[in-house]
Amino acid sequence: MLLTIDVGNTNTVLGVFRGVDLIANWRLTTAREQTVDEYGVLTRNLFALAGLDRNDITGVIISSVVPPVNWTLGEMSRVYLGKKALFVEMGVKTGMAVLVDNPAEVGADRIVNGVAAFHLYAGPCIVVDFGTAITFDAISPKGEYLGGVIAPGLGIAAEALFSRAAKLPRVEIKDPGKVIGTNTVTHMQAGLYYGAVDMVDGMLARMKKELGQNAKVVATGGQARLVAKGSKYIEHIDEFLTLTGLRLIWEKNQPVEHGKSAAAEVQGTRSAIPVKKAQR
Repeated sequence: MLLTIDVGNTNTVLGVFRGVDLIANWRLTTAREQTVDEYGVLTRNLFALAGLDRNDITGVIISSVVPPVNWTLGEMSRVYLGKKALFVEMGVKTGMAVLVDNPAEVGADRIVNGVAAFHLYAGPCIVVDFGTAITFDAISPKGEYLGGVIAPGLGIAAEALFSRAAKLPRVEIKDPGKVIGTNTVTHMQAGLYYGAVDMVDGMLARMKKELGQNAKVVATGGQARLVAKGSKYIEHIDEFLTLTGLRLIWEKNQPVEHGKSAAAEVQGTRSAIPVKKAQR
């Protein structure tokens, strides 16, 4: 079994693959102060609750945009799982050329998402990842990473309103059902939700103009399902896109080829969810 770990600024997502099948996954708060032993006990307990034997783990691969936790997770893998973790960083085979000014600046998760999106949907395609930031990544018809966009996430926007305006409360981020609200909470929800939907669609319209109108759009991350309901352009939701990309990169870095064909891999991977569009 393969343990995949995606460390984001807000959440850390873990997934266990048996072959191409994702058999368990967990979403945790990214804890920068957690020790090796704390991560080890947590991982051991998660495995036990899922009925998995940690001794069956044959490999560990990690993508991280939070450098302070990298050593800790690497040591957790070595001490508690007996495996040297493979980190997605410069020098690791991804099969994807990164055509930007400084490839080292691109977050590992963005490359991982691009690898998975091209594998599943071919190119050209655009990945929208709803995390602490909302990132947009463009993949060429040849599977090259061309670049993208970084915008503030919904959580950042909501927290900024609450912290900088004395009379505004914290609100649930949701579709209020209409733009013109009748109280402070729905005013804020309309601004956050429809503002995000229109920003995402506006950005996608501009990217498709540069990349090609046939570019497929896949969304992942915490608010992907919420925003996709109102989006004109998001075609697929795949909450496990990053974990799939980690699995694919792990396979590319093994000395022996795994026997299944690409078609079999796609069939074995949990499918993305086509988006049912809202009436606009």
